[in-house]
Amino acid sequence: MTTPSPQDHAYPVDVEFPDLSGYAAGNTGIPYVYTFDSGLPGSHVMINALTHGNEVCGAITVKGLLDLGVRPRRGKLTLAFSNIEAYLTFDASKPDASRFVDQDFNRVWTAAKLDDTGTDSSELRRARALRPVIDTVDALLDLHSMHERSAPLIVSGPLDKGIALSRALGAPATVISDEGHPEGRRMRDYADFGDPQSTRNALLVECGQHWEPSSVVVAKDCTARFLMLSGTVDEADMPADWFAPRPDAMRVIRVTQPVVAKSMDFRFADAYTGLETFPKAGAVIGWNEGEPVVTPYDNCVLVMPSLRQLRPGVTVVRLGQLLDN
Repeated sequence: MTTPSPQDHAYPVDVEFPDLSGYAAGNTGIPYVYTFDSGLPGSHVMINALTHGNEVCGAITVKGLLDLGVRPRRGKLTLAFSNIEAYLTFDASKPDASRFVDQDFNRVWTAAKLDDTGTDSSELRRARALRPVIDTVDALLDLHSMHERSAPLIVSGPLDKGIALSRALGAPATVISDEGHPEGRRMRDYADFGDPQSTRNALLVECGQHWEPSSVVVAKDCTARFLMLSGTVDEADMPADWFAPRPDAMRVIRVTQPVVAKSMDFRFADAYTGLETFPKAGAVIGWNEGEPVVTPYDNCVLVMPSLRQLRPGVTVVRLGQLLDN
């Protein structure tokens, strides 16, 4: 008997994908990208949506900021819809297919890849267009959602400065500290964001399952908090209903290693969705080309397990340890 896995379940699309055509012009010379300058000293803050084309909660949130006319009181504010080409391919009958067009937009963020004019893809072209703006950003919030139904997460990156920013933000309650993916570097780790000596910083927030209304609630809440924390806006500038109750406590899980599929022959031992904790080392959590995948230590936490994008070389789950607070 085959053990059911999360990818066998089709999640309903319970949020509307908004028409973004009215935002195509932008105001930066880059389509779908807006920058507003207060004229006063302060940080350059960026709220980014649609790193993946089917992760709509960020698009709804950034559209909301534009529709509300939110402007920075201090510093600069950039609002971006990143992988718009992937978003425009969304089809509710195959909702995972619009994650990207040619390659994962969140695996191309190294100077070597961006400078390599011998390579080309829809995502590389868009990243190269966005790069001059991102190179001037002091604080980035990258809004994402997840394949499976799991509690929302802050992905802080591997550095202490990312963990500190996560704690200052205060929500969501679970922080994942990790090195990223073997496939390539994420936007949140790009350049100075990944330099421990730089004050520039970034967070990625996984707001919940892609198409659940609760992911929009989380995206709006963490965006409002991020803008206030950075000093870009005051609390009165944001709608009161964007704020959700702050969690009583936060926890940090340090990812120690990824589990990477060797081929299409990977399966989990159960229908994991994320944050499952295994008390003892040696627990079998799946099979990679028939070889058991086991937990390497006690109290091992599964971080974002999913086979929805399964292919050779893809990280299907990460393994983490709870840090002392």
